[in-house]
Amino acid sequence: MTEKPDQVAGLLLAAGGGRRLGGRPKALLEHRGHLLVERAAEALLAAGCAPVHVVLGARADEVRERAALPGCVLVDNPGWEEGMGSSLRAGLASLRGTPARAALVSLVDQPGIGPEAMVRVLAAYTSEESLAAASYDGTRGHPVLFGAAHWAGVEAAALGDRGARDYLRAHEDTITLVACGDVAQPYDIDTADDLERLA
Repeated sequence: MTEKPDQVAGLLLAAGGGRRLGGRPKALLEHRGHLLVERAAEALLAAGCAPVHVVLGARADEVRERAALPGCVLVDNPGWEEGMGSSLRAGLASLRGTPARAALVSLVDQPGIGPEAMVRVLAAYTSEESLAAASYDGTRGHPVLFGAAHWAGVEAAALGDRGARDYLRAHEDTITLVACGDVAQPYDIDTADDLERLA
């Protein structure tokens, strides 16, 4: 009997309130007939992540009601207004006690990043010490893979809207960069002008 392989969980940060979008939560924006939160969660599942935890915040009850998220664990972040850092902390905390030995972190407002890029970054996992990120023309982006050995450090550094930026900068020399520019586009849906990308 073979040992069960180490698990890499998917962690989707989908709590933002869309302040620059006039208060429209990004999770509830539609793209090609599906909510952004559905598309992003499906991509993590398709890439082979298990389990997939989705961090909700703004209008979480409406997201739960409207979004089809089979196979996902929904995590409430009551402090979502503090910024992305609080969602990253809530998501990593929700993975403690699961078999996951690493987390592949993705953002709900990047619909140009699909399973192909996620599979590539996932393949960089070797142990709990793993630290990897997609790169686009040499610039680090999402998704980002954090082995479990990094979770406590990431949580401590994840303040305000910076997410894991400070932690990653401090560990730049140990990050495995995975080129994904040929299979994904790392744009964000942040402003009203960006909504044209969802047409």
